[in-house]
Amino acid sequence: MSPLQSSVHRQSAPRAARATRLAVFLALLAGCSSLAAQDNAADARRIVEHLQVKPGMTLAEIGAGSGELTVALARAVGTDGRLYSNEISDSRRVAIRAAVAHAGLSNVTVIEGAAGGTNLPDACCDGIFMRDVYHHFAEPGPMNQSLWRALKPGGRLLIIDFPPRRGREATSSADRDEGSSHGVSAASVERELREAGFEILSTEDRPSGRWFMVVGRKR
Repeated sequence: MSPLQSSVHRQSAPRAARATRLAVFLALLAGCSSLAAQDNAADARRIVEHLQVKPGMTLAEIGAGSGELTVALARAVGTDGRLYSNEISDSRRVAIRAAVAHAGLSNVTVIEGAAGGTNLPDACCDGIFMRDVYHHFAEPGPMNQSLWRALKPGGRLLIIDFPPRRGREATSSADRDEGSSHGVSAASVERELREAGFEILSTEDRPSGRWFMVVGRKR
C-alpha cells in the first residue's frame, strides 16, 4: 500500500466506523419503534375487549402522553362516539392535538389534567382507561372519586400499570413514582378502587410480572 493509499485508508476507517455505529443505532431505533407500536396495538385490543367498546361510546384516557392510545380508541368509537384525552403536561397536550389532526379525527376533546381530579364532566363516560399513570397519583382517593363521578352508572375503568421494579412497594402513595419503590401493586389498586365505590371485575397479571391490568365498574 502506497503512503497515499495508507493515508486515505486511515481517514476512511473512522468514517466507516461512524457509519456502522449510525446504522446500528438506526436499526435499534426502528426496533424500539416497532416494539412500541406492537405494545400500543396489544393494549388497544385489551382496552376494546375489557371496556366492551362499541361505536358511539364515550371514552376517556387519563394521562394520555403523546396520544397513541387516544387515536386508536377514538377510531374504535367512531364518528358517533367521543374520546376525552386528559393530560397534565402542556407540551404533551400539544402533541396529542397534533396526533389527532394527523389522524384526521374530529371526535377527540383534549382536557387539561390535574393532580387531584380528571376535569371530566360528571357521568360523561361509558369507559375510562389509563396506562402507566395510576402509580403517579399522590392522592389516589380524590382522583378515584373523580374517576367514579366521570363514569355513567355501570361504566368501566381499566388501569394498566406495573409493580415496583425493585424492593417493596412504598408505604405512602406519594412515594410510588420514586426510587426503588417506583410502581404500584395490583392489590393496592384493587383496594383503593373498592374504597372509592368500584366493583372489581377482573385483574390480569402478565406472566413476566412486568405489568398488570385491573378492571373496575361503577356500581
